[in-house]
Amino acid sequence: MTLPRTALRTVARGRARRAAVAAFVVLAATVPMTAGAAGAPGTQAVDAALPYVCALPSGEQPATVRISATLPDRAAAGEPVRPADVTTTVELPERAVTDLTALGAAGVRAATRLTVGVAQGEAAAEATWRGGTEPVPLPPSGPLTLAATGDVPSVTGQGTHDLTFTAGSLTVDLAPSTADGGATDPASLAVPCRLADEAPDGGRLAAVPLGTDDAGGTESPSGSPSGEPPASGTPGQPGDDAPDRQGERAPEVAEPLPGGGTAQRAAPACEYDAEYPAGPMSLNAYITGYANVNKLDGAALIPPFCTLITQGEPQFEFLPDFSGATITQHSTADLWYGQRKRTPPFQATFLSFDFTPTKATMVLEQTGPMTIDSNGFTDFVFTSTDTYVRAPITLRVTALEVNGTPLDVGTTCRTRTSLASPEPEPEKYPGDHLILHGRGEQNIGEPATGYLLLSGGPLTGEVTIPAFTGCGTADGENLDRLLTASVSGPGNYVKQIQGQACFVSAEVLNPDECTEDGQPKKIPVAER
Repeated sequence: MTLPRTALRTVARGRARRAAVAAFVVLAATVPMTAGAAGAPGTQAVDAALPYVCALPSGEQPATVRISATLPDRAAAGEPVRPADVTTTVELPERAVTDLTALGAAGVRAATRLTVGVAQGEAAAEATWRGGTEPVPLPPSGPLTLAATGDVPSVTGQGTHDLTFTAGSLTVDLAPSTADGGATDPASLAVPCRLADEAPDGGRLAAVPLGTDDAGGTESPSGSPSGEPPASGTPGQPGDDAPDRQGERAPEVAEPLPGGGTAQRAAPACEYDAEYPAGPMSLNAYITGYANVNKLDGAALIPPFCTLITQGEPQFEFLPDFSGATITQHSTADLWYGQRKRTPPFQATFLSFDFTPTKATMVLEQTGPMTIDSNGFTDFVFTSTDTYVRAPITLRVTALEVNGTPLDVGTTCRTRTSLASPEPEPEKYPGDHLILHGRGEQNIGEPATGYLLLSGGPLTGEVTIPAFTGCGTADGENLDRLLTASVSGPGNYVKQIQGQACFVSAEVLNPDECTEDGQPKKIPVAER
């Protein structure tokens, strides 16, 4: 990728200068590379009928889920495995028809989200197989059958362990409609389903053996999954075996892109303008992900939103013998939507008290400076970096429905203070704020893993949701206590995925990173 031109610290001539150049090269090589795909010699068919338990509005009911797909019967290490002809057929019991009919529905359209575990030895990752249906009329009696199809992520395995696929949790998003084609109230319903305990072989769907590398030798098998720093050692500094950890990666999951393109514009605008002009070090990137709500035993999907970033200049502190260097970088950022520092509105539906559908429309609003601090170490062969994003963010609720009945929350319903994460350095970073952490590792000349500011990746954290205030109207019910009792509390896990950043200040935009009008080309997909 093309990076901003940054000036390195003045160092001693000779070896010091060579070390600085090497460190800059390490930072520059942060874009994951995609291996070329070779043709598979044959295929194997997947056809599994699995028992599930689905939480309908009227209570939990058994369901049958049939999963069919075509996978290669063998692949090479580093070769993307692309499931094809994927269909997820959900057979919901007659009780589901009764529940939908009670809403006035005559038909329904469905979207499915099937979590598929992908593992190699002890290393594991998750992919989401999404599908959709055409409108289906409700049957007069008997079960409701919904056959959803769609493109699903490819998976690239490392080493020579078999690549195994195992079905996990399933969510069926229902959009019921009336006889005249109108929407019901509520207009949508999320039905969470779990794999039944008696599912054969734990829901295992298939295994794809991986062959040898291009040179004819056998690659070393993968070890435990990466993503978290080791339990011991100095943060940011690799141990003696640090370069070897690069091979202990989980399978890489790459979301499909419509029409064979590189980006789907299913996201709000993300560009600099007169209200927010770009500077010489400006980046922009999309972020999306999930945020758990412990009290509701569910997670809210935060759709892709725009972040405008001012990248700081990397600073290097070389060891006395120039065998390595620490790297620090301080950057700032802002959420940006509708000329304000916020996300677009998004909706989440939960089952309050395990049976009452509750739908909330929310916005995350930035109330102060957002900072991005990266701290790393490089020996000019292996680089590891820890990045901490700190942002004061309040949660505003703009609409609320309980069991289809709207409750007027007014125009000032929000958390009293910012979402708050445990802060390891409260004296340096005072006040309540959200903290997200990402760790990236890279051997020079190889793809990076984890999170880096430029190439993106997963950011995780834990937050306390504060009490709510201003919820309700002067002539209506005060809803502060209801929302506080239902939502507020500690220990809510957050996982956000940042996409590849676009360096909008480059003289020539990189077409792999940016659209022609200077927006990020990569729109990430949320991962649980």
